[in-house]
Amino acid sequence: MIHHLALHTDWEHARTTGEYRVSTLGRTLDQVGYIHCSRDLPQLHGVHTAFYSHLTEPLIILDIDPAGLDVRVENGYPHLYGPLPLTSVTATRPYTRTTT
Repeated sequence: MIHHLALHTDWEHARTTGEYRVSTLGRTLDQVGYIHCSRDLPQLHGVHTAFYSHLTEPLIILDIDPAGLDVRVENGYPHLYGPLPLTSVTATRPYTRTTT
């Protein structure tokens, strides 16, 4: 299982298009070349601190089953090369800094 921190609005957009294509806040898969993911919650909290802590918009965690996806670990982080199909997202839940 890997995880991705997403703006709620980005996830809702993906649900209408059938795939998720945001790498990290304000950057798309097409711009970056991959979707930035985390292997565990401590890593996810670090991503939040680095990129999202100034936001007030609701964030959610996408729990992702990486089976069949092109996931490569680079610099300690899993990166998904290609769009995230909605069928690979096994659960979504609200993110707060106290999420465990």
